[in-house]
Amino acid sequence: MDGIIPLYKKRGMTSFDCVAKLRHILHTKKVGHSGTLDPSVDGVLPICIGSATKVVPYLMASGKMYRGTVTLGLATTTEDLDGEVVEKQPLTTPFTFEQLTAATAKLTGTIQQTPPMFSAVKVNGRKLYEYARAGETVERPTRTITVDHFTLTDAGTFDAEAGTQTVAFEVACSKGTYVRTLAVDLGRQLGVPAVMASLTRHKSGGFTLDQTVTLDQVAEAMANEDLSPILRPIDYALAEYPHVALSDRVWALVKNGVFLTTDEVDGATAPEIALTYQGATKCLYQWSEEKQQYKPLKMFAVN
Repeated sequence: MDGIIPLYKKRGMTSFDCVAKLRHILHTKKVGHSGTLDPSVDGVLPICIGSATKVVPYLMASGKMYRGTVTLGLATTTEDLDGEVVEKQPLTTPFTFEQLTAATAKLTGTIQQTPPMFSAVKVNGRKLYEYARAGETVERPTRTITVDHFTLTDAGTFDAEAGTQTVAFEVACSKGTYVRTLAVDLGRQLGVPAVMASLTRHKSGGFTLDQTVTLDQVAEAMANEDLSPILRPIDYALAEYPHVALSDRVWALVKNGVFLTTDEVDGATAPEIALTYQGATKCLYQWSEEKQQYKPLKMFAVN
């Protein structure tokens, strides 16, 4: 039982909840997810089963796309609506679409981001949310992230009574990006408190929302003893790499970790290549300038 399940994670569940339930449904402990989703966030959560757990880092490295809403005019402890309100600054007039897009433009590209206190980032061996729950503060390290686009679909809705404005957005970003922090940073650019009101992950690990399956569908497939409709090959995580099909002779060399010449991999020139045998991706090889050959980078299967 090896492959990737593009799971739809419902709101209210943790990513670990999903892993635990799949371990029970599939009767296997070798289950891992690729990128945590907060309990309040729903959407695409690729789950790796069996030997496919070896490609988790490659799934996590792929870009992600989200759609959600930001509410301007208030802030919470957690940067989303699960937290306690800690600041209010009622808006008297709504921001224009031009003002909003000018602010999102400043949060696009390669930028620095400080993770929220309520996050799993570790500082001095403890997770930030452990400090937060204990009422402690600690200096948080900044990280470099890439935001490919941060687009508002419209100027949103303005609640004159509450003094808030809620706008819808789409963001495509690199791993390690906290979208709720982007929401807060959007407010900061506009000079007002802000909070992420809702969020759905529409793309992750090469999978889109319309490709996902539910836990109930996984259970049904398991009951029918046919996981083929929901289990995807590990190659979904390696689509960006050039693929080279191996002959029987070269595959025998690869199984023993032998370096390969360019002639043995059909004249490949890419820095990293995926090697396949009989239609299945077996490993990644990386070019060595020192040896002027391709060397093993990651082995997925030897059978």
